Amino acid sequence: MRRGDLPALAGLQIADDPKVWLDLGFTVAADRTCAVGGVSLELRGPGAGTGIVGWSLRPATTVPAGIDGIATRASEDVAQAPTPAHPNGASRVDHVVIHTPDLQRTLTALQATGMEVRRVREASAELHQAFLWAGDVLLEIAGPPQATGDGPASLWGLVIVAPDLEAVAALPARPLGSVRDAVQPGRRIATVRRELGSSVPLAFMTPHRPQGDTEEST
Repeated sequence: MRRGDLPALAGLQIADDPKVWLDLGFTVAADRTCAVGGVSLELRGPGAGTGIVGWSLRPATTVPAGIDGIATRASEDVAQAPTPAHPNGASRVDHVVIHTPDLQRTLTALQATGMEVRRVREASAELHQAFLWAGDVLLEIAGPPQATGDGPASLWGLVIVAPDLEAVAALPARPLGSVRDAVQPGRRIATVRRELGSSVPLAFMTPHRPQGDTEEST
């Protein structure tokens, strides 16, 4: 099955104040949404909870009401929202990190929607990572090799692609920590300083190199 035929990430619901994301260099619309690479980031404010509180997927006909405890809704938007000119240069969502106490259970729930596990990696004896595509966005599922509880999976972190991390770091709010080499060859990454107020673990990463594949794109 082609990637375009599988469920795709359409939106994320985030319990952050829009001002926080303006300070991070994003363009936020009047309806409190921020479009990045066809994904609509809905900034609901801290009253909605903490972090990423839910997501929306398309096509609507294949989307359940929940996926292993993750609040899920179907996107009725046929067309992807265009990405505006963000001062930080953000062009797309690279990947979303999901934490789970039961890796196999969460993978089974995601596969039931039609998503396909592309790779499983042993990051350490205590942590394994599985990778699936949700449209053009990679899902990184992180959990122990053996189940450690029956709690739900959760949308944990977010990585945004921007071509010039030094330019992001130079924004007035000075949003980034140190820039370092990423796991993927030829890419660089920097995390957003938590004191800026976002409840989401957030990082910026440079784009993939044009040639070759990486472990995440297999």
